[in-house]
Order: sequence, then structure tokens, then C-alpha cells
Amino acid sequence: MDNYIKYSSTRGGDDSLSYEKVLLAGLARDGGLFMPEKWPSFSHSDLKKMKELSYSKLASKILKPFIQPFLEENDISNICQATYASFGDDVAPLKELKKNTYILELFHGPTLAFKDYAMQFLSRAFNIALEKKGKRAVILGATSGDTGSAALEAFKGKENVDIFILFPHKRVSEVQQKQMTWINEKGAHALSVKTDFDGCQEIVKDCFEDLNFKDRTSLSAINSINWVRLLPQIVYYFYSALRVGSPEKEVVFSVPTGNFGNILAGWIAKKMGLPISRLICGSNQNDILTRFFESGIMKRKNISPSYSPSMDIQVSSNFERLLYEINDRDTNLVKKQMNEFKVDGKFKINQDQLKKINNLFSAFKIDDVDTLNIIKKTYIDHEYILDPHSAIGYGAVQEAIKEKIISNDCPIISLACAHPAKFPQTIKKSIGIIPKSPINLKQIMRQKENFKIIEPKLKYVQEYITKSMRK
Repeated sequence: MDNYIKYSSTRGGDDSLSYEKVLLAGLARDGGLFMPEKWPSFSHSDLKKMKELSYSKLASKILKPFIQPFLEENDISNICQATYASFGDDVAPLKELKKNTYILELFHGPTLAFKDYAMQFLSRAFNIALEKKGKRAVILGATSGDTGSAALEAFKGKENVDIFILFPHKRVSEVQQKQMTWINEKGAHALSVKTDFDGCQEIVKDCFEDLNFKDRTSLSAINSINWVRLLPQIVYYFYSALRVGSPEKEVVFSVPTGNFGNILAGWIAKKMGLPISRLICGSNQNDILTRFFESGIMKRKNISPSYSPSMDIQVSSNFERLLYEINDRDTNLVKKQMNEFKVDGKFKINQDQLKKINNLFSAFKIDDVDTLNIIKKTYIDHEYILDPHSAIGYGAVQEAIKEKIISNDCPIISLACAHPAKFPQTIKKSIGIIPKSPINLKQIMRQKENFKIIEPKLKYVQEYITKSMRK
């Protein structure tokens, strides 16, 4: 039993917890995020053997060390197979736009966004854990667009779960909102909160830090603050890298990034042995991460609404996990910096630390004008339509090449995180046409909406949850 991975809080309040406890807790009781106390690793020989595995079998192999002994190997394999059965013949297709430059399409799940790859797994993981304990749970999450629809789709109809999703009022695309609000099943609630995403996220965190409310409602999280939400996202880094030449070749990944969860999964893949030479962080005009990687100062500013609403974020919650590693797992220092950020809106790391992380990370800002131009140029050059978030990742690749940070001598994989049909007006503004919608999306857009508009007050959200949850 002692050989299995256990988990600790980035702020020191909880340590040596099991996978099951971390899954159901979501956020640590001290407000920190859970991290494994050790990293599993795969050798060059291991990676070569993985090349022939299907997506679901690869997922099972990568996730197994983090989950055992809670589930046996066969159970993990069955969950992975069920999770990705509906994602099509090629679960995560790679499109080569030009030599050594690929788009990794992560929009082949039920809600046409990369969040499906994790959320479909997470809902099954929750169901097993709650059934074993004979318990119910209230799941609370904030969304800047895609997490909410993926979560509501994955958890709807579950008898032992009530799910509440907070989304920023009038700050998600029409399609993103409809994918959340067409769902009309018991226990599934979409709340339009009169604030931005960071305001929604703050309410979620405050609910978890109210330990009386957390315990009374059996509260858990589905945002990437939940460690198990991050785990399945590691898989597509391995899957795509192995298909373009790893482990013999190092690979560059470019990731459109707001909350830092998706790119952190790439960093974890590198910790586990995948030969990644660089992770490129693409930010929109809300460029808190780009500014950080340039200066070492994380400083919050006001959010500027953009054509890439899922990235309209100024509090990148998952960065705390990287900060924990930057600080050599000094939980007191992490706690101090997180408190500074909450009170003063900023914290900083030293220049030696910055230099060290910049050996792996590079960051670029792509604003709205750039985004439209990238969509247009990619369509003209390659007859390929990028959604506005994916365009930021691909645009960051061009900037990195221009600055000679990377070259296309090695494989470059740019993550496409959403189907372009989710942002039809932005695509039309760029190239003059509306992308074709999948049939299921057309059907959803004709449905009636079911949601509540609510003021951005912790008290009102907690009252709504308490009143609406099934006993």
C-alpha cells in the first residue's frame, strides 16, 4: 500500500490522502490544490511500446499509477474504453498543416471541446466512488465557456449527483450558453452570474473554503482545481507525441491557455518522461500569463472581453500547482504568495526561478485583431478553419518561430480546443462564412433554454444550492 501514490495540498493543510479522497474533495480544506507526492515515470523503452496502443488503452496505462489501488487495472481499462467509445474512430486526430506542424483536434467529444476528454472520464470516476460509499454529492463548478457544457453533459441524469455550473452573464458565446442551458434534467443547474469568469471562480472557491457549507452539502469540484479532472488531459500529449516520432524525437506543444490547466497537463507529461522540448503558452488580450513569463510577476488586471471568451481570465487557478514546484514544494511560501495575490492582486518569483521555468515555457499574446488574421490566413493557406482559441495557439507557434525560440525541424503540435462551429460569428467576421455545424449542435440550438440569472454574491449562490439540491 505504501508504494501507491498519495496526494498533498499545495498549502500544507492536507497530506498523504488517497486518490478517492482527492477526487471527492476537489479542493483541499486549506484552499490549496492537490498534487501527487511522487511522479510515475516511463522510460524510453516504455514509450516505444506505447506507440501501438489505442487511445483508451494508452489512457489506462498512463492513469493507472495515479488511481491504484482504488481501482483494479481491469476496472480502469473498462472506464477508459467506455469514456472514449463515442469519440469516433480516431479519438484525437492530428492534421498536418505543413511539414512538422500539426493541429491536434480535441473537439470530437459530445460538446465539441477538449473538456470532454476529461469530463467524460470524471463523471464515471465520481459515479464509482459515490456508489462504493453509498453517498450523494453536490458538484459545483465555474466556466468561462466549455467546462460547463462538458460537465452538465457528462453528469446530467446521475441519481447520486446534483451539479451546479456558474457562468459569466452575457460573456460566453451563444453556442456555449445553449449547450449548457438546453439541459433540463433533475439535478442539473446552470446559473448565469452577473460577473466575469474570475468572479464565478471566486464564488466557487469561497464555497469550498466555507467548510460548514462544504461538509453540509458534500461539495465537490469538476473544474481543473480537481486533480482527477486534470489526469485524462495528460493522455493526449502522449498520444499525439508518439504519433509524430516520440520518443526518438522531442516535440513542441502550443496550447491556448487561460486557467493554465491544459498546459499544466503537458508539463506533467514531461515530468512523466515524455520528451517535450518546449511548451508554448498562447494568451489572448487578457495576457496575465504572458506578462508573468516575461517578468516573473503575476499581476491581475481587469478582464477585457474578447473573441476567445474561454480565455477571458485573470486568475489562472492551476498555476498554483506549478508555483508549488517552482518553490520546491515549500507550502508556507505558496500560501504566502496566494494570500498576496488574493489581497493585493499580485505576487512574484525570483529571477533564478523565472529563468529555470523559461527553459521550458514560452508565452505570447495574440489579441483579437491577430486572432481574426490567423483564422483568415490559415483558411487561405490550408483550407482549414480554426476556432478563435485554437487560432491563438497556432498564432503563438508562428511568433515562437519568428523569435527563433523553436524551429520546424522538430514536430510542433498546436492544440485545437474547440470546434469552429461554437463561434460562428467570429469565424464569419474573419473569413466571411459560417462553419458547418454538426447535426447534434443544430438540434441543441433549437431547444428552449433553462437557467437562472443570479447576483454575484456568495450568499445567494449558497442559498440556491441548498434550496435546489436533492436530499
